[in-house]
Amino acid sequence: MAEKIRCSWPGEDALYLSYHDKEWGVPEHDARALYEKLVLDGFQAGLSWITILRKRENFRKAFHNFDPGKIARYGKRDVERLLKNDGIIRSRAKIEAAIRAAKLWLEIQEKEPGGFTELIWKHVDGRPQVNRFKTREQVPAQTEMSEGLARELKTRGFNFCGPVIIYAFAQATGMVNDHLTTCFRHADCAKLGKH
Repeated sequence: MAEKIRCSWPGEDALYLSYHDKEWGVPEHDARALYEKLVLDGFQAGLSWITILRKRENFRKAFHNFDPGKIARYGKRDVERLLKNDGIIRSRAKIEAAIRAAKLWLEIQEKEPGGFTELIWKHVDGRPQVNRFKTREQVPAQTEMSEGLARELKTRGFNFCGPVIIYAFAQATGMVNDHLTTCFRHADCAKLGKH
């Protein structure tokens, strides 16, 4: 059986390989899952994604499975509880940003047609952008799209959502398909984007 050809960034780490093969680049339209990934990408700021991936289950337990309705009600005690949890990234600014994002998420879900999903996906006209990069060096760190989405999120009050973080978020949620054309997931994710 021939070995699968993948993007090079996950290396040999089993957790990273699983994430690459099953999640990264898959179009995500569930509003709660988009909130979770946006918050986790915010926690990644200044760190590597594998660090967040290794702590993701701890984050889910600590943050009530990223239920925005519960997180929006977090108070000082919850912030202190999270700051003592060594299973997550203990940054007061990032924790408070996650709580603020939950409140904003609820507001968007309640007041805007299409909710949070529409807010995010309208920046790619509702369809994944399928890129055809052959090398890792060709993949940008940010684009006009990520700059526009970052600007909108910041205007609305979100934090830890600069254009580089937002481009990583767009890759993770399948808004853009940045699997290299040689990677076996490129064609798979391109097909998923057509539905």
